[in-house]
Amino acid sequence: MRGSCLCGGVTFEVTLPFRRANHCHCSRCRKHSGTFGLTQGRVARSQFRLLSGEQLIRVFSPVGGKVKAFCSECGSSLFGGDWPEGEEISVRLGSLDDDPEIRPQYHTFVGSRAPWDELPEDGLPRYEGGP
Repeated sequence: MRGSCLCGGVTFEVTLPFRRANHCHCSRCRKHSGTFGLTQGRVARSQFRLLSGEQLIRVFSPVGGKVKAFCSECGSSLFGGDWPEGEEISVRLGSLDDDPEIRPQYHTFVGSRAPWDELPEDGLPRYEGGP
């Protein structure tokens, strides 16, 4: 499965399946995305391959938080977790070109969500912090 940033400068591919997927409502993901947070899928590093645009990727590593990697040209949020060297990579599902064949399984960091972020009645487990 392929994915890319908005400008197309960064392209990558993921070999399915994803290990898990979730909606993160933490304040860092909210600031990074400009919306409620992020929806992401986790995949083993061995199932991920960067095809182009390595020079465009910028990484913000917040103290006490996980990496936020984005395209320096268009600003698209692309990866997180322990990018690029970790055993597992968090891929923003919105950056994928096709169906990831997984759906979010839970909500994390709902305790720090924005006051206007009303959680849907979707039946998914909710965690104040991480699972």
